[in-house]
Amino acid sequence: MNTHLQGSSPRSPAPSPDPDVDEGSSKKQATRVFKKSSSNGKITVYLGKRDFVDHITNVDPIDGVVLIDPDYVKDRKVFGHVLAAFRYGREDLDVLGLTFRKDLYLASEQIYPPLETDRPLTRLQERLIRKLGSNAYPFYFEVPPHCPASVSLQPAPGDTGKPCGVDYELKAFVGESQEDKPHKRNSVRLAIRKIMYAPSKLGEQPSIEVSKEYILKPNKIHLEASLDKELYHHGESLSVNVHIANNSSKTVKKNKTPIQQSNKIPPTSTAQYKCTVAEVESE
Repeated sequence: MNTHLQGSSPRSPAPSPDPDVDEGSSKKQATRVFKKSSSNGKITVYLGKRDFVDHITNVDPIDGVVLIDPDYVKDRKVFGHVLAAFRYGREDLDVLGLTFRKDLYLASEQIYPPLETDRPLTRLQERLIRKLGSNAYPFYFEVPPHCPASVSLQPAPGDTGKPCGVDYELKAFVGESQEDKPHKRNSVRLAIRKIMYAPSKLGEQPSIEVSKEYILKPNKIHLEASLDKELYHHGESLSVNVHIANNSSKTVKKNKTPIQQSNKIPPTSTAQYKCTVAEVESE
C-alpha cells in the first residue's frame, strides 16, 4: 500500500535588499546592500546580506560598515553587538520583571574609534568605504559555529506578540562603553538570520518494522513502513510504503499514517512537543 502525504510548511519570505549605487563603471556590477539608519540619522549600518550560512565547521562572517556623523559622536564611541535571543513564552505572560526570553551576546566590537587590527578589509568594505568616504568604519563579527540556527515556532491561533524561537540581531549604537544602554535615537537594530542548508548527500532510505502480539491469541500482526528518501523540502510530497502481514485472527480495518513535527525546548522542560502537520487514513 502506497500513501502520499503533502506537507505545507511555508518558508519565511527573504527580506528585500536596498540597492546601493555602483562605483561609476558601467562594466562593474552594482553592489546590493542592506542599509538602515538610526532615528536621528547620525549613524547608518550597511550590510551585504542578512542571511549567514552555517557550514558546520564555520559560519559566514558578518561584515559591513557603519557611517557616522563625527560632529554628533564627538568623544564618544560606536559599538556593535551580535545578539541571539531565545524566546520560549508569549510576551503577554512576562510579569513581575520575569521574561520568557534568554539573550546571549555572541560577539562584540568597538567600531569607532577603530582599534588596531591586522585583519584586511573585505571586498564589500573596500567598495563601501570608497563610496561613502572617510566617515565609514568597518566591522567584522564571527559567530560561533555551535550556536543554533534561526527558527520560529508557528504560534497557536489567538496568540499575540513575537513567536517562540531563536532569532539574531545586529546592533550598533553610540555610547561611552559597551555596557551603556542604547537609546533608540542613536542606535540601529538589524534582524539577521543564521541558516543551515540541507546536506546534498542523502542517507539511507528510512524504514521501520513493528509487530503486535495479543494475549491468548496465536501469531502476530507485522507492519513494515518505509519512505522513498530521507530528506524532503517544503511543499514536497512524501511517499510512504506500508506492508502489513496479518498472521493473527484479528481483522485490520483501518490504517492511519500521520506526519508529526517534534520540538524539544531544553530551557523549559525535557519534554517533546508534537504537532501533526499531515495525515492520511485508509480502510
